[in-house]
Amino acid sequence: MVSLICTLQGHRDDVNWCALSATHLSTCSGDKTLRVYSTAQDFSELPYSPLTGHGYGVHCCCFSPCGQFLASCSTDATTVVWSVSAGEIEAVLEHPGRSPVRVCAFSPDSTHLVSGAADGTLALWDFPAKRLLSTRTVNDATVVALSFSPCGQALASGSTYGDLRLWDLNMNQVFAEKNAHDLGVTCCCFSPRKDKVELVMHLASCGQDSLVKIWTVLNTITGGWEVKLLHTLRGQSAPVLSCSYSSDGQLLASGSVDKTVTIYDANNAVLLYTLNQHERYVTACAFSPTDAVMATGSMDKTVNVWRIQDGHSCKGGKLAPEDCATTFSDGRTAAGRSRLLVSDWSEEDVGAWLVEEGLEGLAVTFRTNNIDGAELLGITKDTLVELRVESVGLRGKVLRKIEELKGVSVCSGVPDEYLCPITRELMKDPVIAADGYSYEREAIQSWINSRNRSSPMTNLPLKTTLLTPNHTLKMAIGRWSTSH
Repeated sequence: MVSLICTLQGHRDDVNWCALSATHLSTCSGDKTLRVYSTAQDFSELPYSPLTGHGYGVHCCCFSPCGQFLASCSTDATTVVWSVSAGEIEAVLEHPGRSPVRVCAFSPDSTHLVSGAADGTLALWDFPAKRLLSTRTVNDATVVALSFSPCGQALASGSTYGDLRLWDLNMNQVFAEKNAHDLGVTCCCFSPRKDKVELVMHLASCGQDSLVKIWTVLNTITGGWEVKLLHTLRGQSAPVLSCSYSSDGQLLASGSVDKTVTIYDANNAVLLYTLNQHERYVTACAFSPTDAVMATGSMDKTVNVWRIQDGHSCKGGKLAPEDCATTFSDGRTAAGRSRLLVSDWSEEDVGAWLVEEGLEGLAVTFRTNNIDGAELLGITKDTLVELRVESVGLRGKVLRKIEELKGVSVCSGVPDEYLCPITRELMKDPVIAADGYSYEREAIQSWINSRNRSSPMTNLPLKTTLLTPNHTLKMAIGRWSTSH
């Protein structure tokens, strides 16, 4: 049986990745931030969260196996290493060639960190020393998928070209499956367990062809590598964007453009559950390494946290929202309020929000004064004084939290074509670049100056750096802003 524990909704843009350690959950987004939650405290957000060290959207995040470090990579061409205990930056690793970094992964013993970029380069780092060891290049493709084998002696990569490759720790290619997924690989992950007798490992991959594939990987006695296709899973009807194994290797989850999350019996290739709670593409899924917990992220800007209990059925494997919505004792709901605009919140919704933000001491005051969502957005310093909120610090915190809500409310309704592809913010001075895409002028100029004149969208060279004002789009944005 699968049950929804909670829905986290702090990000202001698409959630791109989720990662779980024994004690923490991390999520990253196109809003340039990472958010970190405690799994031991009902997934409450840590005081130092969100982390804001990246200049552009964050594509991927992963915990070191020891759980002490968190790595994240971004369009800004860096992989940042964070201290999990303090939320401070430990190191900034600049990718060779300064190309946008799409994915990163730790080795099982934390001795290596690998990153993959839009220009097809792989960079292998000595993690303790934060030193670049070697690089390799996959021609004419973006590296979007990376995973270390559980033995730590091999590394799998997948690219937008559709190939799946295996590398040893000297970055020698030991296997290549061309067109493993038609139109491109989107994610790959090794099962954390291997067959103790035959030393066989399993690798899952997913792609634009709407398929999930399971491969057997064997390190032969002669030192060579053999990779064979074992299963092809067809449980989703649109491109599959993410996949993840459970800690025991028994379950395999995947997220898709069809808005579903599927969970398979990995050994027998049997579909167990289809989860339908996300409203847009499911871009990320991750299992806890120690618990029967899974997190899924989506372009609906939310992260769902699930508990999975084997040995039970749930309506033939289909989960409806009413089957899974659960409520915390502190008032956080897994479904309902996250679907509403703040202005449509009830008084109960406002009370639940206060508890989430650590302002539970004000819940009675707000309820007594019948403050709903619309009134919450109109609160000022004078209003709080009238409500007898005497602490200056507390008043400041309330106002800051309300401003954050306003930002989420505005951002969530912006048509995607009005957002700059680089900053993911509403454009004020849109211009058309040589690749045919429109960008915020300042953002694309900065990009061209620091990225060797490549397109942020296609990674191909720009034939010219000439930027043409997009007057039509600017007027459309102006009309939209006036009406909102």
